[in-house]
Amino acid sequence: MSEVNIAKRKEKCENCTKQGNEGSQLLLSACLSCDGCLSDEDTLKISQQGLEEVERVLALNKKCDASKHKVLVASVCPQSLPFFAVKFGVDIAEAAHKLCGFLKHIGVQYVFDTTLAAGFSILESQKEFIQRYRRRHHDSHALPMFTSSCPGWIRYSERVLGSLVTPHICTARSPQQIMGCLVKDYFSKQQKLSPEKLYHVVVAPCFDKKLEAVREEFYNSMLETRDVDCVLTSGQIYYLMEQRKVSVEELDSVPLDQVLGDGGDVALVRHDGRGSEGFLEHVFKHAAKELFGVDVQEITYKTLRNRDFQEVTLERDGETLLQFAAVYGFRNIQTLVHRMRKGRVPYQLVEVLSCPGGCLSGRGQAESEGGAGRLDKALVNQMEEIYSSLPVRLPEFNPTLHTLYQDWLEGQDSSQTRKLLHTEYRDKSHGHAQPPHMQW
Repeated sequence: MSEVNIAKRKEKCENCTKQGNEGSQLLLSACLSCDGCLSDEDTLKISQQGLEEVERVLALNKKCDASKHKVLVASVCPQSLPFFAVKFGVDIAEAAHKLCGFLKHIGVQYVFDTTLAAGFSILESQKEFIQRYRRRHHDSHALPMFTSSCPGWIRYSERVLGSLVTPHICTARSPQQIMGCLVKDYFSKQQKLSPEKLYHVVVAPCFDKKLEAVREEFYNSMLETRDVDCVLTSGQIYYLMEQRKVSVEELDSVPLDQVLGDGGDVALVRHDGRGSEGFLEHVFKHAAKELFGVDVQEITYKTLRNRDFQEVTLERDGETLLQFAAVYGFRNIQTLVHRMRKGRVPYQLVEVLSCPGGCLSGRGQAESEGGAGRLDKALVNQMEEIYSSLPVRLPEFNPTLHTLYQDWLEGQDSSQTRKLLHTEYRDKSHGHAQPPHMQW
């Protein structure tokens, strides 16, 4: 994020605050869509998550003694690849290869795709939902379970909603942070390198992922290293290409690397769901089978308020067995939380994402050239079409995941699995359910 953007957001945030202090009502959705509520500490952390920092590391590698070099590793979110496919005018597999070629051209040694980490996150979320469902009668915080891979939602939950929501958030780490553990813990050992020798960059569609990377629990104070050192948005990477005057035609097509060594080219796949990680669909199918012995092949969404507020129901003999919801965008989140305060949430699981349309619509890649927070709808539609062209692969049938559970984590129910694949969310609201000028 550029310094200019940070300055604009802080200015906008101060204006909103002034309006609130002057007695006018500020809508929740208007406030949070600004994303401007950053403390000085947040701003400093974000300033270390920019292109300048990555270029500094690359420049040091060219200047300093080889013993002091950082090994650069990039992990690319699958939701970023459709952006490059559109910009490059190629299919998604070729876009991945061209992006890999560019990253290696500038000095990145390894380029991974985060689908493997998303598989871990989905499997752990499925397991946690079953546990929560089975203790629902004696644990008031068990359900509904909120999926947790959206930093905007997490930040809002911790800082504004507090104890109303935080106990309900699934503890499985996001794909980004599990990828961080894979790189800094497993991959570093495979390469016989200490974690601090690796500089791990994640390419993501969303600016909020930068704030997730700098959370305290993802920092190893003994080794002075983060699981993810820097998050760059798809738009920032494309800007870097333009800055260096690199054309798509002159880029080599280079296959992505694999965490488990060289097994040939990586077959790009996606998980179920609309342009996000598909937690809702995977957990729904798993829970239907595990809890009720029902095989769900196709999921039918029922649109409620709009395309970004939908629900999925499992029924048998007129009885509703499961009821899940997908709630995207802060206007819909406002409605969800209002119902939760009144105890009127019928869902056992809610997939919550702060961006309308899901992760493909992240402002790090889908904002129109005019800026001002407006989405480039034509670009989003193209990206959705490209993303849906990827084949779906269930993480349960991925042999690499099963190998890593044993070789890296010492089993699916081990303390190592709990430590590296899960986290916790805290009430940081200081007892304020919402700012006094916030209108529900």
